[in-house]
Amino acid sequence: MANAALLLIFTLLATATATAISAGLALQSRRSRFLLVGGAVHPPLPTYDCSKKSAEACLVPGSAGPTCCGGQCVDTVGNAEHCGSCNKACKHGRTCCGGHCADLLSDNKNCGSCSNQCNKKCNDGFCDYAD
Repeated sequence: MANAALLLIFTLLATATATAISAGLALQSRRSRFLLVGGAVHPPLPTYDCSKKSAEACLVPGSAGPTCCGGQCVDTVGNAEHCGSCNKACKHGRTCCGGHCADLLSDNKNCGSCSNQCNKKCNDGFCDYAD
């Protein structure tokens, strides 16, 4: 009985889909609700292509950063894949802070977040905690 009901449902779905496609109706894809910010859909940031000859494309307002790395504009001050210079990636667990890779859990100059300096010691991202 259950097999017959499943077969009937499958047949109805297949028929409805074939009818919609043959009628020229395109199935619309759903938009993600996570793209909505403040009730408006924001398009992704533009990608600026660059080269050594056209690096000035990275200086345009709205560019991802002022440095041309591998044909794309990047920010070498805060990009973990291009930290300080092109293709200088930070190791796992480290963050790019001001062009230097930092461990936010133990770095006294970048404790918990970039540029958060501790007086004594940084432990697990907290300054002077449990000395």
